[in-house]
Amino acid sequence: MMFNVQTHMDFEGQAKAEKISRLIITLFGFVGLIFGAVIQQFSQTIYILAAGFVLALLITIPPYPLYRKKPLNWQKSRSQSSSESTEASSSKKTKQK
Repeated sequence: MMFNVQTHMDFEGQAKAEKISRLIITLFGFVGLIFGAVIQQFSQTIYILAAGFVLALLITIPPYPLYRKKPLNWQKSRSQSSSESTEASSSKKTKQK
């Protein structure tokens, strides 16, 4: 039994994932710094920041459909015979100059 699992993100999805991860890590870092300063435990700051990092990984690394809304429209491939004829005509033009 084969599953059709999408494993890609489009360019806009990658940008969105990067913004989200930066926001999560910055927010958790700021909250961790304030909380750690209030209770005078730097280790709590590191734990909160690590939790934010793990959350950011879980939200942004898998290619959720949120990150695949605008796929690229690829051009159709040219047949072998038409590409050979265009290469031949372009080489003739360069030889004539």
